Amino acid sequence: MKSTYFITGISTEVGKTVAAAIVTEALEADYWKPVQAGELDNSDTHKIKRLVSNDISQYHDNSFALHTPMSPHAAAAIDGIEIQLSAIKRPKTKNSLVIEGAGGLLVPLNDIDTIIDLIQPTDKIIIVSRHYLGSINHTLLTVEALKSRNLTAAGIIFSGDEHPTTEDIITKMAQVPIIGRIDEEPYIDAHVVSEYATLFKEALEAL
Repeated sequence: MKSTYFITGISTEVGKTVAAAIVTEALEADYWKPVQAGELDNSDTHKIKRLVSNDISQYHDNSFALHTPMSPHAAAAIDGIEIQLSAIKRPKTKNSLVIEGAGGLLVPLNDIDTIIDLIQPTDKIIIVSRHYLGSINHTLLTVEALKSRNLTAAGIIFSGDEHPTTEDIITKMAQVPIIGRIDEEPYIDAHVVSEYATLFKEALEAL
């Protein structure tokens, strides 16, 4: 049975797109970013296409492609539009689907809805956690925010240099399976993504 994997982060710039590329490659899944804000000429979808090397994955168009690199609600206002949940329709595919959110779970889409409102109960939710001062709190808050909506985190991917005390306490307190850690690589290309995809494949298939 094909599954949907929702990639969210504990904040912005924590490595969601690289993680999404690895998951997409490992599962030979389709990829979709519902809302892109800024970098339309080099969007996350463009980046994923460069990083994924299998011939099976398909890449679906954004529901909203906004011009300003800001929170989606603000970027939409600059473009003179309002993001409506009803306009964000999941692409039809017979393949597994990787969905990449924008920032964290409570990033606003409009005056009412946030990224968490895009998640469905059957989604396998993967949290990307990157070490910085406050990241333990942000990771555990992300897990709790999901629980508050009766959603369950399927797994955590750590991003960046190893930090054992941080990773240990998150593992103990979050009670969420750890998929693996993406090191602070000197560069990320399709070869590196393929190596991590092989490394994470078993854990991802077990979610």
